[in-house]
Amino acid sequence: MKAKNMSGKRMRNGPYRSSPGFTLLEILVAIVILATVVTVVLQLFSANLKTLWMSDDYLTATVLADIRMREVLEGGQVKEGTSSETREGYVMDITVTEALGERTKDFPWKVLEVVLDVSWRKGTKKRSLSLKTYKTVKREVITNEKL
Repeated sequence: MKAKNMSGKRMRNGPYRSSPGFTLLEILVAIVILATVVTVVLQLFSANLKTLWMSDDYLTATVLADIRMREVLEGGQVKEGTSSETREGYVMDITVTEALGERTKDFPWKVLEVVLDVSWRKGTKKRSLSLKTYKTVKREVITNEKL
């Protein structure tokens, strides 16, 4: 038995026959929606990976800064001044200055402010962090004796 359409005429077997499948427009819309969703998900993963890499750099810089700060504080005599060094691509600038000078001038000790700035380059961007602490040291007594 041959299929008939609503007007009662016989349908042809050809490219214009009616079928229960999807049209080309429906398939294109589905592909566009799928491509948009996949793009958004991939961008989220990409942003997360970038954040992980950046946090790894900050963690390494913090650990190196902590090690260097401990070396400065525990390594004997802390003196006022500025120094700089590079470790594993991280530039560390150390500045030691007297703090609270007016408040502590009559005491046998003084307060030193130790600031350690760490900077590094990642691609074209320069990143940095800073650690600051205080240390008390004995005041050096200077006498003017004439012989």
